[in-house]
This record gives sequence, C-alpha cells and structure tokens, in this order.
Amino acid sequence: MTEFRPRGFFHIPPVIKNIIIINVLVFLAQQTMGPRIEQEILNRFALHDVSSYFFAPHQLITYLFLHGSWPHVLMNMFVLWMFGSILEDYWGPKRFLIFYVVCGIGAAVAQLTVQHMELADIWRQIHSMPLSSDDREILESPGATIGGYAINAPTLGASGAVFGCMAAFGYLFPNNELLIIPIPFPIKAKWFVLGYAAIELFAGIEPTASDNVAHWAHLGGGLVGLLLVIYWNRSNRRNFY
Repeated sequence: MTEFRPRGFFHIPPVIKNIIIINVLVFLAQQTMGPRIEQEILNRFALHDVSSYFFAPHQLITYLFLHGSWPHVLMNMFVLWMFGSILEDYWGPKRFLIFYVVCGIGAAVAQLTVQHMELADIWRQIHSMPLSSDDREILESPGATIGGYAINAPTLGASGAVFGCMAAFGYLFPNNELLIIPIPFPIKAKWFVLGYAAIELFAGIEPTASDNVAHWAHLGGGLVGLLLVIYWNRSNRRNFY
C-alpha cells in the first residue's frame, strides 16, 4: 500500500486523542501551578543526562508528556494528529501505542548518548576531584553550569516520537502528497521526511549557539520508527518509490 486517505479533519482516533489530552493537561499544570512546582515537575519527569543528579529511568517515557511552550506542545500535537491518526487507523490502537512509546524511548536513548559524549570530560573532571558540600549543592542545582555546559539541562517534548510517526508514514505511504506551509506545491511524503531528516542531521552536527532543539532525539525517534515499521512490514514486498 502506497496511498492512504484520512477520514476527515475532525477524526481523532482514541490513542491519539488521549495522548493529546494528556499532553495539554500536563502543560496546563506546568503553567498554572507556579514556578516552584513547574521546576519540580521538570526535575523529576523531564529527561536528564545519565550522570545528572536528577536522572531517573522513568524519564525515558515521562519526558514525552512535558513541553516548554504553547507553540511547542501545539505543533507537536498537530503533527502527531496529522501523521499518527493515519497510522493508528492502519495499525489499530494497541500497535500504534507500542510504536509511539518505543519511538519515544529510542529518541531518549539517542539524546542521552550524544549528551553523555558531550559531557563525558566534564563529568570525568568532576568525579576526579574532592567535592565539598557547597560543590555538591551546586551539582544538585537545576541551573548548574560547569565549563560552559548546563549539566542538568532537561530534555522534554514529544518531538522524537512524532518524528518516528513521520518516518513510518513516509515509509508506508511514500507517494502521498502533502501540503506543507510555506512550500507552495504538494510534496511527496518520502521527500518531505528525507528532507526534514537531512535538515535535522545538519543542525545536529553544526548547532548554533542559541539552538536548544534536541535534533538527535528527533533523528533517534525517526530511525527507531523506520526500523520498527520495516520489521513489521517485512512480509510486504514492494519498492520504496
């Protein structure tokens, strides 16, 4: 199958609907409970470097439900609906939920791997010297900065799992034409996904000073999504064209 038509603009399948509701409610909680509670939420549930004081294994999933701004959450949820609704209709709720969570975990692992490599020398220096109580207090601060690196900076957002949905859509329905603003003409799904991935790869390799986007999480989620859909679709002999 290379084409799939959505049911309509207002069709939202159950898993997508619940993911959107949870994300919006969590973001409302972040915004309305005050700065102290919001920071505590980020400390406990956003994704942190594995060497950070704040890291916990459950963050590989919980970070998917936290966002940094209204544009962040609304854009992620719109793109999730755009691509994920078709995938959920195609696979069914159970398989789609498994896919979404696995892509999110894959995105987290990719982000943690790159982040750990970037911070490895910093952590090696920290662990090689005696630490006073004041030093430990600094290391346990959410805003701790060592050698110019924010060692406790959180990663949050559903973008990695959403990018996995985009990759799966591009693989399953490569010739479906998409209208993407501001591109003035329809573009096939496969070229859109490949082009977006190329932009993310370049941005990850050559980040700007003000760039706070987790490009490697996006790429990790996309790669895991692609590998998973290829595995699930291995009995379907067709060409990617």
